[in-house]
Amino acid sequence: MASSKLRSCCSFPNLLLSCLNLVLLILSSTSLAPIILLKLPPTSLGWTFLMLSSISILSSFVGFFSQLTRFCFVTHISLLLASSTGQLLGVLALFTREKLSLSMLKPAGHPKEAKLLVRVQCGILMAMLLMELALLVLDFAVHSCWVREYEGLESEKEAVLRKRRRMARVQGEEIIAIASKVAEPKSNTKDFDEKNLKCSKYGQWVKTDFEG
Repeated sequence: MASSKLRSCCSFPNLLLSCLNLVLLILSSTSLAPIILLKLPPTSLGWTFLMLSSISILSSFVGFFSQLTRFCFVTHISLLLASSTGQLLGVLALFTREKLSLSMLKPAGHPKEAKLLVRVQCGILMAMLLMELALLVLDFAVHSCWVREYEGLESEKEAVLRKRRRMARVQGEEIIAIASKVAEPKSNTKDFDEKNLKCSKYGQWVKTDFEG
């Protein structure tokens, strides 16, 4: 009952977390296309954007298992922080230094097409950044939900164990009391038999002495 309560409490946030990770995976995969279309092989700045997209893809994969173990959770948070920091810098570079970014990317095609691809890349990075910030908040919320529910389960288990120990102690005391009550009549009977035996022996001795 407690486990079903835990699953029902965290099922919707977990489903939302999986959906956001799936959207991030799609966005991260899409962000590879503009850089590849600008120039192949990419320049150093192009490789930087490709690395950021790869980190986002990896974080989205880890995000599907982030609530299984503490290691997965910490890894997912670390990847999200690294990726979101890089994407923030990338958005600032593409948005505020568009011409400089174009010159560093060294596009092979027409300048207008290159400018369009850079703006598309900037928009995708902004969407990825917002998605990763939402994932960070939701990841912490789901993790705190699981921790709170597990602590409640542990306290319930401890309460049940204490109750069982108390019942076992009471039952043991009752068994000892019943055994002592059962043993008491037997000891009284034994004492009574010993007294009768002594009396009979004493009577025989007196009778023998009288006849003698």
